[in-house]
Amino acid sequence: MRGGSPQGRGCNGAKILLNVAPQMPSADTPPSISTPARRRAAFGVHVLTALGAGIALIALMEAVREHWAAMFGWLGVALVVDAVDGPLARRLDVAAAQPRWSGETLDLVVDFLTYVFVPAYAIAASRLLPPVAAALIGVGIVVTSALYFADRRMKTADNYFRGFPALWNAAAFYLFLLRPSPWLSTLAMAVLIVLTFAPIHVLHPVRVVRFRKFNLALMAIWAVLGVVALMADFNVPPPVTAALCAIGLYVVLADFLIRLFGAAKHD
Repeated sequence: MRGGSPQGRGCNGAKILLNVAPQMPSADTPPSISTPARRRAAFGVHVLTALGAGIALIALMEAVREHWAAMFGWLGVALVVDAVDGPLARRLDVAAAQPRWSGETLDLVVDFLTYVFVPAYAIAASRLLPPVAAALIGVGIVVTSALYFADRRMKTADNYFRGFPALWNAAAFYLFLLRPSPWLSTLAMAVLIVLTFAPIHVLHPVRVVRFRKFNLALMAIWAVLGVVALMADFNVPPPVTAALCAIGLYVVLADFLIRLFGAAKHD
Protein backbone atom coordinates (compact mmCIF):
# COMPACT_ATOMS: atom_id res chain seq x y z
CA MET A 1 0.00 0.00 0.00
CA ARG A 2 1.23 3.56 -0.80
CA GLY A 3 0.41 4.83 2.69
CA GLY A 4 2.06 1.87 4.47
CA SER A 5 0.75 -0.09 7.41
CA PRO A 6 -0.51 1.63 10.58
CA GLN A 7 2.53 0.25 12.41
CA GLY A 8 4.90 1.69 9.79
CA ARG A 9 3.23 5.09 9.94
CA GLY A 10 3.50 5.04 13.74
CA CYS A 11 7.22 4.34 13.65
CA ASN A 12 7.82 7.10 11.11
CA GLY A 13 5.81 9.53 13.20
CA ALA A 14 7.87 8.73 16.26
CA LYS A 15 11.04 9.36 14.29
CA ILE A 16 9.74 12.75 13.10
CA LEU A 17 8.86 13.73 16.65
CA LEU A 18 12.32 12.78 17.80
CA ASN A 19 13.91 14.82 15.02
CA VAL A 20 11.91 18.00 15.62
CA ALA A 21 12.00 17.83 19.41
CA PRO A 22 14.44 20.34 20.96
CA GLN A 23 17.78 18.80 21.82
CA MET A 24 18.59 18.84 25.51
CA PRO A 25 22.10 20.01 26.44
CA SER A 26 24.43 17.21 27.38
CA ALA A 27 25.71 16.85 30.89
CA ASP A 28 29.21 17.73 29.66
CA THR A 29 28.22 21.13 28.21
CA PRO A 30 27.42 23.94 30.64
CA PRO A 31 24.10 25.58 29.59
CA SER A 32 25.64 29.03 30.09
CA ILE A 33 28.00 28.51 27.11
CA SER A 34 25.10 28.83 24.67
CA THR A 35 23.81 32.12 26.11
CA PRO A 36 24.26 35.25 23.97
CA ALA A 37 26.05 37.03 26.83
CA ARG A 38 28.61 34.24 27.12
CA ARG A 39 29.14 34.21 23.36
CA ARG A 40 29.64 37.97 23.28
CA ALA A 41 32.11 37.80 26.16
CA ALA A 42 34.01 34.98 24.45
CA PHE A 43 34.21 36.94 21.20
CA GLY A 44 35.42 39.92 23.22
CA VAL A 45 38.41 37.83 24.30
CA HIS A 46 39.21 37.18 20.62
CA VAL A 47 38.98 40.93 19.97
CA LEU A 48 41.36 41.53 22.89
CA THR A 49 43.84 39.05 21.40
CA ALA A 50 43.50 40.62 17.94
CA LEU A 51 44.16 44.02 19.49
CA GLY A 52 47.75 42.81 19.83
CA ALA A 53 48.07 43.08 16.04
CA GLY A 54 47.07 46.73 16.22
CA ILE A 55 49.59 47.31 18.99
CA ALA A 56 52.23 45.65 16.80
CA LEU A 57 51.44 48.13 14.02
CA ILE A 58 51.85 51.09 16.39
CA ALA A 59 55.14 49.61 17.62
CA LEU A 60 56.33 49.24 14.02
CA MET A 61 55.41 52.86 13.27
CA GLU A 62 57.51 53.95 16.25
CA ALA A 63 60.36 51.78 15.00
CA VAL A 64 60.21 53.38 11.56
CA ARG A 65 60.59 56.76 13.29
CA GLU A 66 63.51 55.27 15.28
CA HIS A 67 61.69 55.91 18.55
CA TRP A 68 63.12 52.71 19.95
CA ALA A 69 62.10 53.10 23.58
CA ALA A 70 58.52 53.85 22.51
CA MET A 71 58.57 50.78 20.27
CA PHE A 72 59.61 48.57 23.17
CA GLY A 73 56.98 50.24 25.34
CA TRP A 74 54.24 49.21 22.92
CA LEU A 75 55.68 45.72 22.67
CA GLY A 76 55.46 45.64 26.48
CA VAL A 77 51.77 46.54 26.25
CA ALA A 78 51.36 43.63 23.82
CA LEU A 79 53.00 41.35 26.40
CA VAL A 80 50.43 42.43 28.99
CA VAL A 81 47.59 41.66 26.56
CA ASP A 82 49.16 38.28 25.81
CA ALA A 83 49.36 37.52 29.53
CA VAL A 84 45.72 38.46 30.18
CA ASP A 85 43.85 36.94 27.23
CA GLY A 86 44.86 33.33 27.94
CA PRO A 87 43.39 33.10 31.46
CA LEU A 88 40.26 34.92 30.24
CA ALA A 89 39.88 32.47 27.36
CA ARG A 90 40.14 29.49 29.69
CA ARG A 91 37.76 31.00 32.22
CA LEU A 92 35.07 31.65 29.58
CA ASP A 93 35.77 28.41 27.68
CA VAL A 94 36.10 30.43 24.50
CA ALA A 95 36.69 27.39 22.29
CA ALA A 96 33.21 26.03 23.17
CA ALA A 97 31.43 29.38 23.19
CA GLN A 98 32.88 30.56 19.86
CA PRO A 99 33.90 27.41 17.96
CA ARG A 100 34.03 29.30 14.63
CA TRP A 101 37.10 31.27 15.71
CA SER A 102 40.43 29.60 16.47
CA GLY A 103 41.98 31.34 19.43
CA GLU A 104 45.15 29.29 18.99
CA THR A 105 45.62 30.47 15.40
CA LEU A 106 44.82 34.06 16.32
CA ASP A 107 47.32 33.95 19.17
CA LEU A 108 50.06 32.60 16.90
CA VAL A 109 49.46 35.33 14.31
CA VAL A 110 49.65 38.10 16.90
CA ASP A 111 52.63 36.54 18.68
CA PHE A 112 54.55 36.34 15.41
CA LEU A 113 54.04 40.06 14.87
CA THR A 114 54.96 41.15 18.40
CA TYR A 115 57.64 38.58 19.29
CA VAL A 116 59.26 38.27 15.87
CA PHE A 117 58.35 40.62 13.03
CA VAL A 118 58.54 44.02 14.71
CA PRO A 119 61.69 43.12 16.71
CA ALA A 120 63.30 41.71 13.54
CA TYR A 121 62.71 45.03 11.81
CA ALA A 122 64.23 46.86 14.78
CA ILE A 123 67.31 44.62 14.77
CA ALA A 124 67.80 45.02 11.01
CA ALA A 125 67.06 48.77 10.83
CA SER A 126 68.74 49.98 14.01
CA ARG A 127 72.21 50.28 12.47
CA LEU A 128 73.53 48.24 15.39
CA LEU A 129 74.56 45.57 12.87
CA PRO A 130 76.80 46.08 9.81
CA PRO A 131 74.71 47.01 6.72
CA VAL A 132 75.93 43.96 4.84
CA ALA A 133 74.65 41.64 7.59
CA ALA A 134 71.51 43.44 8.82
CA ALA A 135 69.13 42.29 6.09
CA LEU A 136 70.43 38.71 6.18
CA ILE A 137 69.99 38.51 9.94
CA GLY A 138 66.49 40.01 9.68
CA VAL A 139 65.46 37.46 7.04
CA GLY A 140 67.01 34.66 9.06
CA ILE A 141 65.02 35.70 12.13
CA VAL A 142 61.61 35.76 10.43
CA VAL A 143 62.15 32.57 8.40
CA THR A 144 63.41 30.42 11.27
CA SER A 145 60.78 31.83 13.62
CA ALA A 146 58.00 31.03 11.15
CA LEU A 147 59.23 27.44 11.09
CA TYR A 148 59.48 27.41 14.89
CA PHE A 149 55.88 28.63 15.29
CA ALA A 150 54.73 25.78 13.06
CA ASP A 151 56.58 23.17 15.12
CA ARG A 152 54.04 21.04 17.01
CA ARG A 153 56.82 19.96 19.37
CA MET A 154 58.02 23.42 20.35
CA LYS A 155 57.32 22.62 24.03
CA THR A 156 58.33 19.72 26.22
CA ALA A 157 55.91 17.77 28.41
CA ASP A 158 56.88 19.96 31.38
CA ASN A 159 56.32 23.16 29.36
CA TYR A 160 59.91 24.14 28.62
CA PHE A 161 60.56 25.50 25.13
CA ARG A 162 62.68 23.40 22.80
CA GLY A 163 65.41 25.56 21.35
CA PHE A 164 65.54 29.34 21.47
CA PRO A 165 61.80 30.18 21.59
CA ALA A 166 61.76 33.08 19.09
CA LEU A 167 61.81 35.67 21.88
CA TRP A 168 63.22 38.26 19.52
CA ASN A 169 61.58 41.11 21.42
CA ALA A 170 63.82 40.16 24.36
CA ALA A 171 66.86 39.67 22.09
CA ALA A 172 66.31 43.10 20.56
CA PHE A 173 65.88 44.65 24.01
CA TYR A 174 69.26 43.31 25.16
CA LEU A 175 70.87 44.41 21.90
CA PHE A 176 69.74 48.00 22.51
CA LEU A 177 70.65 47.77 26.20
CA LEU A 178 74.18 46.41 25.78
CA ARG A 179 75.06 47.79 22.33
CA PRO A 180 78.04 45.53 21.63
CA SER A 181 80.18 46.09 18.56
CA PRO A 182 78.35 45.59 15.24
CA TRP A 183 80.06 42.32 14.34
CA LEU A 184 79.67 40.94 17.86
CA SER A 185 75.97 41.83 17.66
CA THR A 186 75.76 40.02 14.34
CA LEU A 187 77.42 36.95 15.82
CA ALA A 188 75.06 36.95 18.82
CA MET A 189 71.97 37.17 16.58
CA ALA A 190 73.32 34.42 14.31
CA VAL A 191 73.92 32.15 17.31
CA LEU A 192 70.33 32.67 18.48
CA ILE A 193 69.05 31.82 15.00
CA VAL A 194 71.00 28.55 15.10
CA LEU A 195 69.82 27.82 18.66
CA THR A 196 66.20 27.99 17.48
CA PHE A 197 66.51 24.32 16.51
CA ALA A 198 69.14 23.25 19.05
CA PRO A 199 68.39 20.49 21.61
CA ILE A 200 68.21 22.89 24.54
CA HIS A 201 65.32 23.66 26.90
CA VAL A 202 64.40 27.25 27.73
CA LEU A 203 62.23 28.18 30.69
CA HIS A 204 58.62 29.28 30.24
CA PRO A 205 58.34 31.37 33.45
CA VAL A 206 54.54 31.04 33.68
CA ARG A 207 53.83 27.51 32.49
CA VAL A 208 56.72 25.59 34.11
CA VAL A 209 55.45 24.37 37.49
CA ARG A 210 58.81 23.90 39.20
CA PHE A 211 59.86 27.08 41.07
CA ARG A 212 56.92 28.92 39.48
CA LYS A 213 56.56 31.47 42.31
CA PHE A 214 60.27 32.23 42.19
CA ASN A 215 60.17 32.51 38.40
CA LEU A 216 57.17 34.85 38.46
CA ALA A 217 58.88 37.02 41.08
CA LEU A 218 61.95 37.29 38.84
CA MET A 219 59.74 38.25 35.88
CA ALA A 220 58.10 40.97 37.97
CA ILE A 221 61.53 42.36 38.90
CA TRP A 222 62.59 42.16 35.24
CA ALA A 223 59.47 44.06 34.17
CA VAL A 224 60.12 46.86 36.65
CA LEU A 225 63.77 47.15 35.63
CA GLY A 226 62.77 47.01 31.96
CA VAL A 227 60.41 49.95 32.42
CA VAL A 228 63.22 51.85 34.17
CA ALA A 229 65.52 51.15 31.21
CA LEU A 230 62.95 52.36 28.67
CA MET A 231 62.17 55.51 30.64
CA ALA A 232 65.90 56.28 30.68
CA ASP A 233 66.23 55.44 26.96
CA PHE A 234 68.53 52.54 27.96
CA ASN A 235 70.94 54.84 29.83
CA VAL A 236 70.78 52.98 33.13
CA PRO A 237 73.35 52.38 35.90
CA PRO A 238 75.47 49.22 35.64
CA PRO A 239 73.62 47.44 38.50
CA VAL A 240 70.34 47.67 36.56
CA THR A 241 72.01 46.31 33.44
CA ALA A 242 73.64 43.52 35.44
CA ALA A 243 70.33 42.53 37.06
CA LEU A 244 68.54 42.45 33.71
CA CYS A 245 71.30 40.31 32.20
CA ALA A 246 71.36 37.94 35.19
CA ILE A 247 67.61 37.32 34.93
CA GLY A 248 67.86 36.77 31.18
CA LEU A 249 70.65 34.24 31.65
CA TYR A 250 68.63 32.45 34.31
CA VAL A 251 65.68 32.03 31.93
CA VAL A 252 67.96 30.54 29.26
CA LEU A 253 70.02 28.36 31.60
CA ALA A 254 67.40 27.37 34.23
CA ASP A 255 66.80 23.87 32.89
CA PHE A 256 70.54 23.20 32.54
CA LEU A 257 71.23 24.44 36.09
CA ILE A 258 68.39 22.40 37.58
CA ARG A 259 69.65 19.25 35.85
CA LEU A 260 73.27 19.99 36.80
CA PHE A 261 72.57 20.57 40.50
CA GLY A 262 70.04 17.74 40.55
CA ALA A 263 72.67 15.32 39.20
CA ALA A 264 75.26 16.64 41.65
CA LYS A 265 72.84 16.15 44.53
CA HIS A 266 72.22 12.52 43.53
CA ASP A 267 75.98 11.90 43.28
